[in-house]
Amino acid sequence: MKKVIHWLDENFELYICMVLLAVFSTILFVQVISRYVFNNSLSWSEELARYLFIWLAYIGISYGAKQMKHLRIDVFLNIFPQKIRPYVLVLSEILVAIFALVVVAAAYITVGKYMKTGMKSPANNVPLWFVHASAFIGYILTFIRQLQAVKVRINDLKNPKAAEEEEVIQ
Repeated sequence: MKKVIHWLDENFELYICMVLLAVFSTILFVQVISRYVFNNSLSWSEELARYLFIWLAYIGISYGAKQMKHLRIDVFLNIFPQKIRPYVLVLSEILVAIFALVVVAAAYITVGKYMKTGMKSPANNVPLWFVHASAFIGYILTFIRQLQAVKVRINDLKNPKAAEEEEVIQ
């Protein structure tokens, strides 16, 4: 069981993103071939590709948080003295985690509203709450990854030499 949890921790978002990107690309390829070779456009492909891309984006945010590769403004970080920068990094990870919780709360409300209305997409008849659930799930995963990032940053405070070596490797 520990191996499964460890595998999921290391690979969950990556494999989900790979599958979503593969399906997204295949659908768009089929649509282009259908439209320009056979002069027949598929009515469902654009909408489905759009929804897959939305899911890909939100799961990708979580993957970026896991890798601690999100964009940050180093100029802002460089304003602070070298000794304070690790604390600023911890604070920034905490702020992103708080932001993720705010998005989760807003997405929860949005998903609930769409579930009550029962609205469905026009071309594929997909419940719209499922599309909007991408933000909810993506930011729950992002919150979890941000908590992990806070833990890493705090460990870096305790062992600054290891943090410096890790920065050099990246």
